[in-house]
Amino acid sequence: MEKIGFIGAGTVGTALASRLSQKGYAVVAVSSRTVASARRLAGAVPGCKLYQTAQEVAEAAEFVFITTPDDVIPTIAEKVSWHSDQKVVHCSGADSLDILEPARLAGARVGCFHPLQTFASVEQAVDNLPGTTFALEAEEPLLTTLKEMARSLEGDSVQLKAGDKVLYHAAAVFACNYVVTLVKLATDLWQGFGIPRDRATRAILPLLHGTVRNIGSVGLPNCLTGPIARGDLGTIRKHLKALETADPNLMDAYAELALQTIPIAVAKGRIGEEKARELEGLLLRVIPQRRTVTHKS
Repeated sequence: MEKIGFIGAGTVGTALASRLSQKGYAVVAVSSRTVASARRLAGAVPGCKLYQTAQEVAEAAEFVFITTPDDVIPTIAEKVSWHSDQKVVHCSGADSLDILEPARLAGARVGCFHPLQTFASVEQAVDNLPGTTFALEAEEPLLTTLKEMARSLEGDSVQLKAGDKVLYHAAAVFACNYVVTLVKLATDLWQGFGIPRDRATRAILPLLHGTVRNIGSVGLPNCLTGPIARGDLGTIRKHLKALETADPNLMDAYAELALQTIPIAVAKGRIGEEKARELEGLLLRVIPQRRTVTHKS
């Protein structure tokens, strides 16, 4: 079995190393700019040794994961002396294989193995990996190896081309990071009627969980509920009026999201084109710089 090393011992690297070790992979080496994090990873993985430099990891392992911050990956790829037939894989969601070009020119096989998952802490990351989809980019035979690795981690995989990566990562930001932003905005509004953020968050969480379950069980577009799905102009007018009083800065965001929701409601079949145009007319008066709305489902 190939020896695996990790350059970078942050949340993603530590979670992957721990899970791979649990699945029988030989994780033997780690280095990191932060010695404490490398020591933590080495301590969590039996047989893993802490090294001082990335070069030492490359010399100790045939299969090397670069799990540093994205902007550090090209520097690692350039400064380390790789050897022929070594496997070098980064875990960036937005970057393609071009940032590993120095390793490829040295004869290494290069790839990308990006977990489509949110990692707020090491413990939570380890727990969240099963069921995760991994975005892969590589040529054979490394591609097959990465697919097998994803299956071993109890995950799925999708193969992406170089030109797909940035849009793929932007989609992940919509689905993950901006949900956090929306919850923050929602809890801000709760504070306007005297409910503190922690209590508001506890109240909203079951709604979020129910929404996610509906997406999984019913799917798009049928999981959509609420006033746009019903074509309820009266309620939307009330929302806009209340926001104008409570926080006018949120009106544009509300209207933009509502406009993006109209095509989903049309695709669900709950509203027709006439009602959709009425909704658009109401919302475009809030953000008049928007000229057209395309009904893509």
